[in-house]
Amino acid sequence: MVAGEVGRAAIRARAVGWGLVSWVLFASSGPLAEAVMVAGWSPGAVSSARISLGAVLLGSMIAVLRPRALWFGRADLWLLLGYGVFGVAGVQLLFFVAVERLPVGVAMVLVNLAPALVALWVQIVRRARLPGMVWVGIGLAVAGMAVVAQIWQGGGLDPLGVAAGLGSAICSAGYFLLGEHGATRYDPVGMTAVGLAIGAVVVAVVAPPWTLPAELLTAPAALGGVQTPVWPVLLVLAVAGTVLPYLAGLRALRDLPSALASVLAVVEPLVAAALAWLLLGQSLTLTQMAGAVIMLIGAMLVQLTMPETVRTKS
Repeated sequence: MVAGEVGRAAIRARAVGWGLVSWVLFASSGPLAEAVMVAGWSPGAVSSARISLGAVLLGSMIAVLRPRALWFGRADLWLLLGYGVFGVAGVQLLFFVAVERLPVGVAMVLVNLAPALVALWVQIVRRARLPGMVWVGIGLAVAGMAVVAQIWQGGGLDPLGVAAGLGSAICSAGYFLLGEHGATRYDPVGMTAVGLAIGAVVVAVVAPPWTLPAELLTAPAALGGVQTPVWPVLLVLAVAGTVLPYLAGLRALRDLPSALASVLAVVEPLVAAALAWLLLGQSLTLTQMAGAVIMLIGAMLVQLTMPETVRTKS
């Protein structure tokens, strides 16, 4: 019994590690994408390029080295479409719409309502019991995010921007719920490849990457005081900021409840803030640092109180 508990704890610890790796890598995409946008790219073009490039790189590699990972049945179509449309394309596109119409901090708070949406789905739709302290932890994480984002400086809020931010949160919740379902049934590598391919097609409808002027690929981008052409930054963004975090995220969802995995996403803005300080010279105030501590306390509370299995209500 003790050995079994130790084994389960080790599996959960590894899954949490994969989840943290995923969100640390996702966080790297923020400063990288900002550097590309400063070089003249639109948010939609950056999103289209990173997803399309990631889909081509991963899909080509898997087709050669691991083709069986791409075998899915007809019954899997809706799961794959949902994951690609919502978990890949929807999150990216709607977040960028929100950022264009709202202060970045407000958009980040709206998107990070996803853990609460996942917990509500688990509680209401799956009729599962979540401890009260899980809700307290989620509330602390969202409140800490609001302090970090300093949403009180937002002024009047654009209704379409708010709708896009909430839509991005819904899509993000879909990423966790659909990913949890698919990761326990299929190879995460194959599901990631197909999801990125579907997402690339959807995003390309809005922002076709082939219509971009060729000179934008060689435009100078500044990172950490170093000037570099845009194209290597895009390559790193596609691999380290897109492919690898999606792979790590699905690997985590094989052994973590979606409600817990979603709360781990609070590390993304913290790591993004650290990278923005290192690469772009941006820093947090003392108030924002206090908010970051509150976020971490909330995430730790969820980690400590979330049950390993979710029981169904009788």
